[in-house]
Amino acid sequence: MSTAPNFDEIINRHGTHSVKWDMMEKLYGVPASEGIAMWVADMEFRPPHCVQKAVEDMAAHGLYGYYGDDRAYLESIRWWMAHRHGWEVPAEAIFTTHGLVNGTALCVDAFTAPGDGVVLMSPVYHAFARVIRAAGREVVECPLKTEAGRYVFDTADWEARITPRTKMFVLCSPHNPGGRVWSVAELQAIAAFCEKHDLILVSDEIHHDLVYPGHKHTVMPLAAPGIVDRLVVMSATTKTFNIAGSHSGNVIILNPELRTRFAARMNALGISANSFGLFMATAAYSAEGAAWVDALMAYLDGNRRLFDEGVNAIPGLASMKLEATYLAWVDFAGTGMAPAEFIARVEKGAKIATNHGASFGLGGDNFLRFNLAAPRAQVAEAVARLQAAFADLQ
Repeated sequence: MSTAPNFDEIINRHGTHSVKWDMMEKLYGVPASEGIAMWVADMEFRPPHCVQKAVEDMAAHGLYGYYGDDRAYLESIRWWMAHRHGWEVPAEAIFTTHGLVNGTALCVDAFTAPGDGVVLMSPVYHAFARVIRAAGREVVECPLKTEAGRYVFDTADWEARITPRTKMFVLCSPHNPGGRVWSVAELQAIAAFCEKHDLILVSDEIHHDLVYPGHKHTVMPLAAPGIVDRLVVMSATTKTFNIAGSHSGNVIILNPELRTRFAARMNALGISANSFGLFMATAAYSAEGAAWVDALMAYLDGNRRLFDEGVNAIPGLASMKLEATYLAWVDFAGTGMAPAEFIARVEKGAKIATNHGASFGLGGDNFLRFNLAAPRAQVAEAVARLQAAFADLQ
């Protein structure tokens, strides 16, 4: 049996309880029979064979009890971080959560109080603001700026937004939805900002393996070692290997005092790991998993080139060049259309479901986010539909 990935394979997900496909018509009015789902950030690809085999081995055994003896699991994380990111992680610093939205919520719960402010660099992944507000905290939006078609920031612009009640900074690194890989200098500037204002820094690095040629992700503790006493790093196998349904993520905390506070909240909420997620993650963080990721990124690089060339040829549309992630961020401001109009053209005309930019916060109104992690034929079809939907501009 060949274990080589076939990213061109079309896999029918209709009727499989896929949020991305089976909720598309209800939420967007785009029928699954005709539409293209490009919203939820999971991929249309099977994970590496080693992950599938881990699940099949569990099924063959036929018993699904509580997971114990996590040494192999922790060692797989430590191996991956050392070999792929150059970071030596102590096993005792690793907590396992039910994904990183859960990890973010736990950090907000453990390290802030109701009424406190939490900084986000907007526009940014919409779930951050959702869990912050749901916890009774204030979202402090520090807007990004666009220069030469990419996001940049200036911490001096953020100073007036910080108050004595601001206690935490949640960083998305690499950035979703802009696809930026922050430079070491940029990461150091964020670290210095957090030190100046006495903020806990939560660095969500879930996309850290999905980086394109010519760019290099640096984990925050290597970029700014002096920040580790106030730093939380979050990582996961879920985005990298398309196993988001396993709801497994890691919160890595080097400061023992912060670890104690975080562990107390996990214990108070009765959180323990999902055994399926642990078996899958252990299998994924391996030499076979690494080879699969390398093949994945070569394929996604072709998808982003195809998408950007086709979309940027439409007058008034501009797709930010991705440095990381498989989530294209397309600016429709140049069309002169209000969001309701260009959204209608995409959803009703092209029959494509995307994430609406306004949900990502300040600066997102004129954008839509498109998921490119699909067989190339599907991406090409989406481009053709967009060109047809905006044909009057060409």
